[in-house]
Amino acid sequence: MFKNILIPTDGSALSRKAIKAGVALAQALGAKVTGFYSPEQYEILAYGEYFPPDLMSRTEWENRSKKTATRFLAAIEKEALAARVKYSGLYLDSLSPWEAIVEAAKKKKCDLIFMASHGRTGLAGMLLGSQAAKVLSHSKIPVLIYK
Repeated sequence: MFKNILIPTDGSALSRKAIKAGVALAQALGAKVTGFYSPEQYEILAYGEYFPPDLMSRTEWENRSKKTATRFLAAIEKEALAARVKYSGLYLDSLSPWEAIVEAAKKKKCDLIFMASHGRTGLAGMLLGSQAAKVLSHSKIPVLIYK
């Protein structure tokens, strides 16, 4: 049925639970897993000529993002290796994680996105938005939401 399952992570406890469930599904289906993480894109928020004194350089930002991506993707790889499921990983920085998730699925030719949803509603849902809902409404491939 599904041959390549994209499992995005944000490093949260819920994402770690979704990783276990997504890898178990891949194992049951004989599919491979593509782990994915989208760090925020480097962006300087400057006001006029004022720059924050603690401004991080682009290089430092990229190094931190790469370390975080490596750590988060290692959790998916570890789970996949334990289940003897083929694994590859990818990270793309983006201003909108949902767009990066949809792009990663296309890029890696995934046929299912298996992701966690924090289930934010009310004001938090309006302000933070639901990445899962946006992936659901914009993805051309099936999306399985884990809660």
